[in-house]
Amino acid sequence: MDEIDRRLLSLLRQDARESAAALAKKLKVSRGTIQNRIARMLARGDIQGFTVRIRPDLDSARVRAIMCVAIEGERSAKVTRALRGYAEVERIHTTNGRWDLVIELATDSLEGFSRVLDEIRTVEGIASTETSLLLATLK
Repeated sequence: MDEIDRRLLSLLRQDARESAAALAKKLKVSRGTIQNRIARMLARGDIQGFTVRIRPDLDSARVRAIMCVAIEGERSAKVTRALRGYAEVERIHTTNGRWDLVIELATDSLEGFSRVLDEIRTVEGIASTETSLLLATLK
């Protein structure tokens, strides 16, 4: 990945719907170069998808939480693979200290939250978890 790729990713993070022509103009390269670079990054898995950010007030009914996970032994890859299979898992972060992973969860109801919490706790290789509901986002 070179400097143009990094700048392109930065622009896509700001607005993934910006046209290839507009991106090309900003980066001073051809539209074809932009299209080829995006296609290459998608094929390599550097870009794993595109998403929509919505206003926080539209998302206020969602139940959001942070789950800290301790993993038994050398099972990180297996646990991470299993966690990626849950639609409710928005992000998985590796960390140091007491917890091996920090997971961001989001569900449409407390019942859905309870269900996914119970399911994740049974994933083979998870030693323990601690979960906190997110009540408000300040920034």
